[in-house]
Amino acid sequence: MTARCVAAAQTVVIKGDIAANVARHVALVERAAAEGARLVLFPELSLTGYEPALAAELALLPDDVRLAPLRDAAVRAGAVIVAGAPLVNPDGRPLIAALTFTPQAALHVYTKQYLHPGEEAAFAPGTGGAALDVHGSRVALAVCAEIAHARHAAAAADDGAQLYAASVLVSVNGYAADAALLQGHAATHGMPVLMANHGGATGGWESAGRSALWDERGELVVAAAGGGECLLVARGDEQGWSGRILR
Repeated sequence: MTARCVAAAQTVVIKGDIAANVARHVALVERAAAEGARLVLFPELSLTGYEPALAAELALLPDDVRLAPLRDAAVRAGAVIVAGAPLVNPDGRPLIAALTFTPQAALHVYTKQYLHPGEEAAFAPGTGGAALDVHGSRVALAVCAEIAHARHAAAAADDGAQLYAASVLVSVNGYAADAALLQGHAATHGMPVLMANHGGATGGWESAGRSALWDERGELVVAAAGGGECLLVARGDEQGWSGRILR
């Protein structure tokens, strides 16, 4: 593959404050783009926090005016931005969505197919979505609990994904198991895996942070040391991957 540069933005979300979270997303995108990143991946429900009890109240339409700064940032930075939000569902409970803003001012919607036990009380299962074209590289999205379903990563690999990009909320206690799953997907399918986790508490969960990238052999390339806001920036070319953490 040609040279790639991707970023995972580990955020500390302000509960329910979409405008403030959007502004922080834009700042992180601009910093990542200055490092050369052409994909900036945010955690699950990064624009609102993981707040099932507030999901119906906070649910957005794709054309919500509050998302305009992200659309403009993608165009300005020439980067693909993937951010998380609850999405209005005309058929019932909100969907957990990954909203992708492209340099061409397009918006792609991915909705979480496999819910975590208990999430069905606040959310409806979604239908997934097509892989992204990130400057010539094919990127498959995953949202949190989907990484626990081997068929999800297998389908991404079968579809030709060159990167598996997982937006998650992983707690301190759950990190070892979920990191092992992602490492396994990378090694099994020869597919690099990028994971963006929350850097602070949200929805009653103490997030582990430790956003990471594993290469196509399943080897850990770079990971944040813990929680807090930071950017993971990783570069890959024919010689392999390298990465660093920016605080």
